Amino acid sequence: MIILLWQALDNLRIWPEYLFPSPLKVLESLVEGFGNRTFPIAIGISLKRILMGYGVSILLGCFLGILINKFRIINDTIGSLILGLQTLPSICWLPLSLLWFGLNEKAIIFVAIMGAIFSITIAADSSIKNIPPLYLKVGRNMGARKFSLLFRVIMPAALPYFIPGLKQGWSFAWRSLMAGELLFVNLGLGYLLMVGRELNDMSQVIAVMLVIATISIAIDKLFFGRIEAGIRKRWGLKA
Repeated sequence: MIILLWQALDNLRIWPEYLFPSPLKVLESLVEGFGNRTFPIAIGISLKRILMGYGVSILLGCFLGILINKFRIINDTIGSLILGLQTLPSICWLPLSLLWFGLNEKAIIFVAIMGAIFSITIAADSSIKNIPPLYLKVGRNMGARKFSLLFRVIMPAALPYFIPGLKQGWSFAWRSLMAGELLFVNLGLGYLLMVGRELNDMSQVIAVMLVIATISIAIDKLFFGRIEAGIRKRWGLKA
């Protein structure tokens, strides 16, 4: 229905085609992009970057979240700072990354890391705080201590609350990566967006936007959605 409405509005010629192309023009750009392998190569490069940045964000975010939850002094100091930094738009980290790393791959990955790490840290801390105290008491009564309590009680009990935080962190990292790829010349989906803008090719711009959105939906449904459904079912939160 959206595509039909889009085509109907295009037939009315409300706007010039170079400002907002028809669905057929966008389809032609999609076919051309996948036909000459421009889109597959850009997708592969962007996914490689997001996997590296998001993976580091998960490791550091979980570590910081556990520290904040475990030590009150860290919660009172770094915890408040992280809450403030989480509100910063990810694009604010780009000038800093360019000064530190220069115009290279590390700068883009750094922006993706900083875009996700604070939301994952807050999610890890909140998920641990939402664990029913009874679980911890039972674990200690059954002999769980320190690392055993962490890996066999706390982490499994926190997972149902932590997965939504991981999903949010993924969306922040993905958006941060696209912003980083947009602002200086490099291969990737963000670069294709910039090329489309410079060439005044709105059909390519919209085609790349559709590819970016489709990747996000696919990862949410095929990865996070399945993990979340499996965990919720195992914990009796879903029939």
